[in-house]
Amino acid sequence: MTTPADKIKKLDGKVPAGAISEKWKNHKFHMKIVNPANKRKYSVIIVGTGLAGGSAAASLAELGYNVTTFCIQDSPRRAHSIAAQGGINAAKNYPNDGDSVYRLFYDTVKGGDYRAREANVHRLAEVANNIIDQCVAQGVPFAREYGGTLSNRSFGGSQVSRTFYARGQTGQQLLLGAYSAMMKEVNNGKVKSLTRREMVELVIVNGKARGIITRNLVTGEFERHMADAVILATGGYGNVFYLSTNAKASNASAAFRAYKKGAYFGNPCFTQIHPTCIPVSGDHQSKLTLMSESLRNDGRVWVPKKKGDTRKPQDIPEEERDYYLERIYPSFGNLVPRDVASRNAKNMCDAGFGVGATGLAVYLDFSSAIKRDGIDKIREKYGNLFDMYQQITDQDPYQTPMMIYPAIHYTMGGLWVDYNLMSNIEGLFVLGEANFSDHGANRLGASALMQGLADGYFVIPYTIGDYFASNKFEKLETSHPEFEKALKNSKEKYDRLLAINGTKTVDDFHKELGKVMWDHVGMARNEQGLKKAIDQIRSIRERFWKDVKVTGSNVDVNTELEKAGRVADFLELGELMALDALMRPESCGGHFREESQTEEGEAKRDDENYCHVAAWEYQGDGVEPLRHIEELKFENVKLTQRSYK
Repeated sequence: MTTPADKIKKLDGKVPAGAISEKWKNHKFHMKIVNPANKRKYSVIIVGTGLAGGSAAASLAELGYNVTTFCIQDSPRRAHSIAAQGGINAAKNYPNDGDSVYRLFYDTVKGGDYRAREANVHRLAEVANNIIDQCVAQGVPFAREYGGTLSNRSFGGSQVSRTFYARGQTGQQLLLGAYSAMMKEVNNGKVKSLTRREMVELVIVNGKARGIITRNLVTGEFERHMADAVILATGGYGNVFYLSTNAKASNASAAFRAYKKGAYFGNPCFTQIHPTCIPVSGDHQSKLTLMSESLRNDGRVWVPKKKGDTRKPQDIPEEERDYYLERIYPSFGNLVPRDVASRNAKNMCDAGFGVGATGLAVYLDFSSAIKRDGIDKIREKYGNLFDMYQQITDQDPYQTPMMIYPAIHYTMGGLWVDYNLMSNIEGLFVLGEANFSDHGANRLGASALMQGLADGYFVIPYTIGDYFASNKFEKLETSHPEFEKALKNSKEKYDRLLAINGTKTVDDFHKELGKVMWDHVGMARNEQGLKKAIDQIRSIRERFWKDVKVTGSNVDVNTELEKAGRVADFLELGELMALDALMRPESCGGHFREESQTEEGEAKRDDENYCHVAAWEYQGDGVEPLRHIEELKFENVKLTQRSYK
């Protein structure tokens, strides 16, 4: 299971030369630009209208480009970006606690366990401050101090307060800002917004991405759309695990189908387990609920010191509680990064100290904070989160500790892009969670919103202009043979799914895949389990194509057909994730190989052999993909064993 040495490509991330603090500034100056009158000659397709796609659409339209956006929801306001609760990072240093652009850069590189491209991360830290100014100007209602200044709170992986927030609704409020900016351009005629559309194929003409095939989810009609460049901003692939914190509509199909047209897939095994989720309650669930990481500011994580202790938490005295994160990591305490907090929760439960009916939960306790600050202050900071928890569990977190357990959340892997956010396919740009670029092996909390808006507002407007100014574009019509071919392939796939008429539902296969992924490609991985997972996924996929039952037709609303197409992609992507994990025998961030850990049970990297990005190239159905690499160089942040103690 190795790519022959003579076929391994060493990928060039096209990182500019010079000091890291000057790279982006100098690169912006040296890039070619399109003059205002010429911008109206170029057209851009944007797939996905969450924070990354919505901000890109607004920014590019304001510059004068012709933009067409596509989303699977009935409104861009329903993008999964609204589910981000806790906040967005920026190095404003308003609390005067020692923050800086460099510290944000350093924390993010370290938090990603040294598996992200330094230049991208520094650029992210640089433009983060601009994001806050942009969003304040849009009217985003960030929390403020009594005197009117913007508030900050802490998040995992940092010892400073740099997270801006709007109670527990930060993602929703930021999305409304981007949506408003985008809809202004819809009204101005510069953005054409198409809803209830799903991208089913990427169209490449003479080596350049020039369009997409979509399926109208209301009529079932397949449509052809042409542009001079295509931007994918379609989020992550956490739903491959079936149970995750992602909305059920979140999927990987747009990115995965671009992969099958030649785009490299970077680090697919890098998935994030969020430590602060409501535990699984039974087989009836179709998704899991996130409890914001911001709760770890004031909530203290603990388990009983006695195994199998079934007493109510309020009946367990202080001296019989193990505040294990505070004990093991005294410097960071409850604010260790997500991968560290998740792994330790699993370890406690595996050792028999878990709580609740299943034993797969730990307590998140606010009694100390309520005693210190008063219940009104806690309600002001977290009220909507506490209400949500009570509605789901019928327990009052003001009176009794929350129960939490890790769950699949974010994916750090995604389509490989260079410094300009362009994939290896010319003209195919990938933004936000859909690309691999900024978070390495573990994303720090409050960095997803930061990356999505940085890419859309402050990076792509420069880099796509350079692409346009540096290339000539032949005039095309959607009757071009490549569009015809892509349309034919799309229709055939959906006709094939409808024709199977088997005995098991799409969800049956998705649940089966999810269990294999969670058991063997979840929080802890080993060689034997990963090989087993690959065999099992292949078996599930074979049975899927013989025995799935997709009801309805292809000329109307058909959610089962939608799901079938997406699960078919998950059944291939799951195997790629397991293969990538198998081929990376080191541990780093959220990728924990049991064979590679320190004496204290922490992730142990192998910098000599694996300090690189793995970028997979599709070779055909049933053929093992090629594993290319992009070497990572750390010239500004020294490679060291991560420690949060």
